[in-house]
Amino acid sequence: MLTLKLAARNILSAGLRTWLNVAALSFAFVSIIFLQGLYEGLNDQVERSTVDALFGGGQYWQNAYGPFDPLSLEDAHAPIPPPLRKLVSDTSATSILIRPATFYPHGRFRSILLKGIDPGQTILSVPSHLLRTGHDELPGLIGARMAKGAGLKKGDVVTVRWRDTHGTYDARDVSIVEVFRTSVQDIDNEQVWIPLDRLQELTHLPDQATIVVVNRSAVPLNEVPGWEFKDLGFLLRDLHSLVRMKSVQGSIMYLFLLFLAMLAIFDTQILSIWRRRKEIGTLMALGMTRGGVIELFTMEGAFHSVLAAILGSCYGIPLFAYAASLGFELPAGTDNFGVTIGQRLFPVYSPALIIGTTLLVCVVTTIVSFLPTRTIAKLKPVDALRGKLV
Repeated sequence: MLTLKLAARNILSAGLRTWLNVAALSFAFVSIIFLQGLYEGLNDQVERSTVDALFGGGQYWQNAYGPFDPLSLEDAHAPIPPPLRKLVSDTSATSILIRPATFYPHGRFRSILLKGIDPGQTILSVPSHLLRTGHDELPGLIGARMAKGAGLKKGDVVTVRWRDTHGTYDARDVSIVEVFRTSVQDIDNEQVWIPLDRLQELTHLPDQATIVVVNRSAVPLNEVPGWEFKDLGFLLRDLHSLVRMKSVQGSIMYLFLLFLAMLAIFDTQILSIWRRRKEIGTLMALGMTRGGVIELFTMEGAFHSVLAAILGSCYGIPLFAYAASLGFELPAGTDNFGVTIGQRLFPVYSPALIIGTTLLVCVVTTIVSFLPTRTIAKLKPVDALRGKLV
């Protein structure tokens, strides 16, 4: 306790030098937590949006289906087996039929994916209920990015052509009943959504589907012949890899900030030991062991991290609260970056992040404070009283 009090008195009596170090260290504290919170918010926002709009609680893939293999789509369909059909009838799952197609907006042509979905489904956030129309026309949904690229708007009619299961080309005029906005590009870019039963009828694939999406509360079936279940761990693997890569890149900035703060602490300890060498000799002459003197100086250095945490919390907590509540507006071009994110990014500052970062900086500060004190272990009291360190 005496060493603790002496260390606190010494660190506070150092004046401006102490507070400059504390300010630099607190900036490192706040910057690391702030940037890491942005990555946490990006991961949380992208994952939640993707799960709501595309993955649900997992997907059953027909064995021939490969999302990155367009050549497999012609054969990626099969009758929905009874176990999955029961989930669909219980509204615990929804089926989607995917067919490659071509559509012709304003005399041009574009390759697209024609997706059939049940207008009554509630598993995904796709606004499929808008496909319920009382007219004989073939209704279609497109996303805002698709509409912008094709020059289409609500109410337009566009011709879509596909091949049915027999390889025969067929075409229909699709009436755009709505242009919806979404942050999930995988349900927007180069895709047209139509009612599932109409697509099954037009392609001569009754009761067939390409994927079946289950809700989050559904229990995966043990085995479904011809179908393979993909859980969220598999479906979100690429997203998690992307966020980890961004976090590693951001850690370079963390290390740079931490290095500058630790360099200031290290230099301060060196200067303090040099200027207080007679004090060290006096303490040792009065009976304090070399270990006690080392502990005193190490504790003084560690106090910088404690004061930095207090100072950082004074301006960091309001900053974090403001950022988490209002978020950051992203530039208009963000939609073209290939990342599922909305117009605003909301950071997430979890207790684990704040506590973990604080403990990390405190431990590193303590270690850096200890390193210069190793010279005291070889110091003789008489030499210290004479002002010598070596």
